Amino acid sequence: MNHIIHYDPGLPEDIPTPCFVLDLKRLRRNLETLDAIQKESGCRILCALKGFAMHSVFSVVSEYLAGICASGANEAQLGAEFFGKEIHVYAPAFSDEDIEEILPIVHHISFNSFGQWNRFKDRVLNSERSISCGLRVNPEYSEVDTPLYDPCYPGSRLGIRRSEFEEQDLSGIEGLHFHTMCEQNADVLERTLQRFEENFSPFLKEMKWVNLGGGHHITSPAYDRDRLCRLISEFRKRYPQLEIYLEPGEAIALNAGVLAASVMDIIENDGRTAILDTSATCHMPDTLEMPYRAEIFGAAKPDEKEHAYRLGGLSCLAGDLIGEYAFDKPLSIGDRLYFLDMAHYTMVKTTMFNGVKHPSIATWDPDQQNLTIVRKFGYEDYKNRLS
Repeated sequence: MNHIIHYDPGLPEDIPTPCFVLDLKRLRRNLETLDAIQKESGCRILCALKGFAMHSVFSVVSEYLAGICASGANEAQLGAEFFGKEIHVYAPAFSDEDIEEILPIVHHISFNSFGQWNRFKDRVLNSERSISCGLRVNPEYSEVDTPLYDPCYPGSRLGIRRSEFEEQDLSGIEGLHFHTMCEQNADVLERTLQRFEENFSPFLKEMKWVNLGGGHHITSPAYDRDRLCRLISEFRKRYPQLEIYLEPGEAIALNAGVLAASVMDIIENDGRTAILDTSATCHMPDTLEMPYRAEIFGAAKPDEKEHAYRLGGLSCLAGDLIGEYAFDKPLSIGDRLYFLDMAHYTMVKTTMFNGVKHPSIATWDPDQQNLTIVRKFGYEDYKNRLS
């Protein structure tokens, strides 16, 4: 699915780099789209913190969405501190310490196995707070092409298969949760939902909620939102007692932010390489993991414009290469480059490997032409990660 919108971020020329910049107007536009889905279909949408955890704008996000979903105790605590609505948590496994930390704050817990459920169910069900418990299931169906991101590959550790439900006691279980998608459209959900019902419909009449997971590219220009609303509405008619949840991360901030970087040096070695003050391995790891080609405003593929460069990162990793790009005019030291669609996943996956300068985090209000640096990082941040 082609989801990148090539737009001029319109940022001040003297913006300090490297810097992640979130466009508040574009963020609100995404949230309004998600809220319209909630109102039309009757579902509840959660912000997946694994994809977007910029808590300085949670006050904005919480105006529209029902709550957050967390992948462990730390994300759950972040949601409880800054979001203030429903807190859902799932992890492949919880420790005793994890359970003690989340019991005072969460509303839903999804367990990844019957072993985990049986280990912790008495503690959860007997807690002072009412906590709804669910199970993550594996429908054994997915259309994810990249194995690294496929939750249903053979032998996957994520979710419980239908065959494992035989002779299990589901007393205390109120919901089922599946997550099988990645940057996909509503047609994939339709086929996945069909398989989910084929496998797990005998249990659905006893449940109070179903979580359809993430990977729904709802705010992409190519996404079929009418189809999504129809699927959810029809599902709710079949099981009218169910509350339906979705937990997109990427859709929250899709096309809503950039990573601003500067050219630090240009070297010649079988072609030109521009060294930037950012890094693939430190700041854009998906460019190496997927592999994934980051889009740059005003740039094109090497054979589409006259001046071609390899773009290299600032770490000592030999393969810290962002890719090959071409520009209308030669690059010069100090030039600003804007990597598009960098507000989701990228920020949450950054590292401080090599002590490379970590990008600042900023917000941009295009109507007011106001750039706010929310956070800068320095030596103390790097030092305090170590001991």
